[in-house]
Amino acid sequence: MAFTFRQLQYFVAVAERGTVSGAAQHLSISQSSVTEAIKELENDLGVELFERHPRGLAITHKGHQFLRHATKILADVSDARLSFAGEQSTGSGRLALGVTSLVAGYVLSDLLARYRRAWPGVEVTATEDTGDYLEHLLVGGELDVAVMVISNLRDRMALQAEILEVSPYRLWLPLGHHLAGADIINIHDIGREPLIMLTVDEIEENTGKLLVALGQKPHVAFRTRSVEAVRSLVATGAGIALLPDLVYRPWSLEGDRIESRDISGALPVVQVGMVWRRGSGLPEAARDFIGIAQSQRTVRQR
Repeated sequence: MAFTFRQLQYFVAVAERGTVSGAAQHLSISQSSVTEAIKELENDLGVELFERHPRGLAITHKGHQFLRHATKILADVSDARLSFAGEQSTGSGRLALGVTSLVAGYVLSDLLARYRRAWPGVEVTATEDTGDYLEHLLVGGELDVAVMVISNLRDRMALQAEILEVSPYRLWLPLGHHLAGADIINIHDIGREPLIMLTVDEIEENTGKLLVALGQKPHVAFRTRSVEAVRSLVATGAGIALLPDLVYRPWSLEGDRIESRDISGALPVVQVGMVWRRGSGLPEAARDFIGIAQSQRTVRQR
């Protein structure tokens, strides 16, 4: 029996939330319906998509690979619906995008692929830079839209923002780390561990403020602007990391496993969104890009 569109929706919801109960609540259905759909999907594919443990579900390597296929299928179906709703065109024009480095490979790539499939005649240029500089370019009219971290957006009077994704901070650990088996991980437990610090966007600032506010002086073992370097360093036991779930992947480039755990207490979140100049008449290409982003957010929320 071939898998169904609904099974893909349920699978993506469980993968994003890490528990059947969380996915069921988000989808407004029973937990048994989610569990049954996942089992049927695994039987159809012939692989285990999740590892079961008392705290919930951990996506397997095969599950992580299938997740990209599933999200693409859901996005393609959304694109097809848009085309028949008359919301797509074959127009031309130009689109100037901005993006911060943290979200370039995690949010913009999929959005841009969908946009180019829908409007192949539009010439797209993208600029990657810091959030402050992208705000400057937006206000100056040099960019149409930016996809960026908007948690600390500076010029909210001149700029309009719309949230695409909210990502909580979680703890990254190497396989077999003593904290991985703890029922509750307290923020004070982190202060005694070597920390791998990501130094892009406001990540370093937020992490440092959080630990200092709780009386912990961070023991930073390594600072890097590369998320892949963080994965490799954590996976090989060089330290732990406190990062938004947006950039979490369960495997390093070398194929080593990385665990991800919740931390007790109030932690900051990272808001990723679209930003454009307030009150400006957006070109059609920019309006179409915003529409694609909004439809993708709707698919993820189902």
